[in-house]
Amino acid sequence: MFLNYKPTWKLSAVVQITPADLKRHGIKAVLADLDNTLIAWDNPTGTKELQAWIKTMAEAKIPVVVVSNNNAKRIHRAVTSLGLPYIARAMKPFSFGIRRAKVQLGLADSEIVMVGDQLLTDMLAANAAHIRTILVHPLVETDAWNTSITRFFEKFFMRHLDREYPELTWRNSLND
Repeated sequence: MFLNYKPTWKLSAVVQITPADLKRHGIKAVLADLDNTLIAWDNPTGTKELQAWIKTMAEAKIPVVVVSNNNAKRIHRAVTSLGLPYIARAMKPFSFGIRRAKVQLGLADSEIVMVGDQLLTDMLAANAAHIRTILVHPLVETDAWNTSITRFFEKFFMRHLDREYPELTWRNSLND
């Protein structure tokens, strides 16, 4: 059961992902959660570091697609300045939104990675869709009330994964 929540990699932040690392692993596209992964809920335009990362991915011809449970209006407001396409109402932890993104990209499962800050939604949905995953630290410690509930349970899952998979440590790049 816990294997369904296991990330492929754990990095501190999405901006640590480089085109070279992705290409080394045969990854051609990045799916990314929005809140607390790309942007803090209270910083809808993202940081300059995030904007530079998105530009780097675009220059490397690696599409970044936001896959979020938020509604389209909320996501559109957040990603307009970032210039990213998105899938709204992804229904994570189910894999519906991720499967829609996979069809749009037209890539094999092995060529796509999902980046998110939650085991119980992002990692579970991506694993169900048979794509690799990168768990990142949440950008801020505060969450919406519904996410706070998920984070409470997530601690138990993380402790179990840390015991079962001690080699799965927090890294600075995909190739550490």
